[in-house]
Amino acid sequence: MQRRHFIKSLAAGFILSSVAPLSLVEASEPFPQPLGVSSSSFDSHIKDYLYKMENFDQSHPEDLFVEKELQPVLRSCVARLKRLEILVGHGNFYLLGFDEGLSFASNYPEVGAFTGKEIDFLERIFYTDSSVYGFIGEKPIDSMTLNIKKNNTVKIPQSGNYLYRGPSHQIYTKLKKIVGEKMYLTSGIRGVVKQFLLFLDKVESSGGNLSLASRSLAPPGYSFHGIADFDVGQAGYGALNFTDRFTKTEVFKKLEDLDYISLRYTKGNFKGVRFEPWHIRVFS
Repeated sequence: MQRRHFIKSLAAGFILSSVAPLSLVEASEPFPQPLGVSSSSFDSHIKDYLYKMENFDQSHPEDLFVEKELQPVLRSCVARLKRLEILVGHGNFYLLGFDEGLSFASNYPEVGAFTGKEIDFLERIFYTDSSVYGFIGEKPIDSMTLNIKKNNTVKIPQSGNYLYRGPSHQIYTKLKKIVGEKMYLTSGIRGVVKQFLLFLDKVESSGGNLSLASRSLAPPGYSFHGIADFDVGQAGYGALNFTDRFTKTEVFKKLEDLDYISLRYTKGNFKGVRFEPWHIRVFS
């Protein structure tokens, strides 16, 4: 499909906060105080930021929302993406490319073709600089139509997830041997389409709050699951694997002892993302 060119700037479809976000750095690095900002104002900003990260699943006054008139489009996109996931299967959906997804939707009435308004909305979401709603992380995927080649992936038994061949699979295999059978893969490769569904579903369930969603889910294009990273958990721990409680598990404590393992989003990070002790960073 021939994609249109979109300006990678603030999208007109969103209500924007009048407060410009500060440029934030890793927690392990010096956090410079911007010129012209008083110490008291700077300290207040940091405290406010950390409070938001601790209370990531709550709305805050400066949060950015999808405009009210666009929320029906948001809902229709989420519903159509869910139907598409059912059609292709959950495993295949992780690897599904955007253009391939559009083709499936057009050819299967049970999904239905994406409308022009829906495609415009998805493009706005992808190409908007996510720092406007608080996500300061890097964007490793700059093309909405990135395709994942299945022969470059490995399906992990009993997980329903895939990992990229090479470093991702090698690190996971090594960890599995060291940590043991209690550790399992909770999330591997997630393509752009899968990330759209996860992110927008969270946006919809929070009343259109883009900022709230971005504190716990990377916007499409910003997820390192699309190029290398993966999540692990402890067997039998269920949804608690995606909470701070994971740090109390035997699996996490064994991971913590390994010097060569690092987390993508550490506690107190300044990327606009909550602490994710389960998210293994493969590349810097």
